[in-house]
Amino acid sequence: MGRRLRQVGRAAAGGAAGGRVALVLAVAGVLAGGCGGPTGMVPAPRPGTAIPAVTAPATAAPGTTAPVPGDTAPGATAPGATAPGVTAPGVSATGTARAARYLATVSAIQAAMRRRMIGASWHPGCPLGIGQLRLLTLSYWGFDHAAHHGQLIVNHAAVTPLARAFGLLFAARYPIRQMRVVDVFGGSDERSMRADNTSAFNCRLIRGTTSWSEHAYGLAVDINPFENPEILGTTIDPPTAAAWASRSRRSPALIRHGDAVWRAFISVGWKWGGDWTSPKDYQHFSANGS
Repeated sequence: MGRRLRQVGRAAAGGAAGGRVALVLAVAGVLAGGCGGPTGMVPAPRPGTAIPAVTAPATAAPGTTAPVPGDTAPGATAPGATAPGVTAPGVSATGTARAARYLATVSAIQAAMRRRMIGASWHPGCPLGIGQLRLLTLSYWGFDHAAHHGQLIVNHAAVTPLARAFGLLFAARYPIRQMRVVDVFGGSDERSMRADNTSAFNCRLIRGTTSWSEHAYGLAVDINPFENPEILGTTIDPPTAAAWASRSRRSPALIRHGDAVWRAFISVGWKWGGDWTSPKDYQHFSANGS
């Protein structure tokens, strides 16, 4: 997340491992087989390739949470809406799910996106170049119970584990408010969080330090940050999500240890900030656990 409150020097957990990962996600089989799988950083598929779609059962989706709080940046998708020009396969024109299929595609960062990033989420001096990043387009279930496509910018080494993890979230029908690159919010992590936006790459430091955040490497993702804030003592980020500091609240978007979201990311070798002793960063998953 943006205003990183965690202490410097947190021991990194996990690491890279070799091996190929099957890109065809037999979702039902994966869920039946439980967790266990590839680690967090693996060779990425070639840009322009797609992970073949699979069908998720058209069962009732989870209930919704409170309306999106805070502001929405100009050009951002309204909560739960589909990005312009994108229609999820297997979904009717009205957005009613019949037998939606999960699809993940990867592409290099094109010129228009590159121009949008420079001065917002990326600037000279960042720890890696834009050429090392990829645009990952993913299917997800919105708070409106319909399937949508969202976009994340990630490290090329994170493409396969993230595509797999979000495929498991799709199979579990876990709801995501919206999934837009942080440049839609001018590179502001605070605005992105207040809009409850799920995002990944953002070249920034850990707050109050001179150390790069894992987001600056494209090796971390923040999921539904409003319902899953970061908490350090009495400090909550985003501050407007104070009501969500109580983890006893009931919401399908709330992430807990051992739930479907946690299992999905643990299965690909990523770690959860909610498992830290202090702070508790409930929205945050990363490849090395920091």
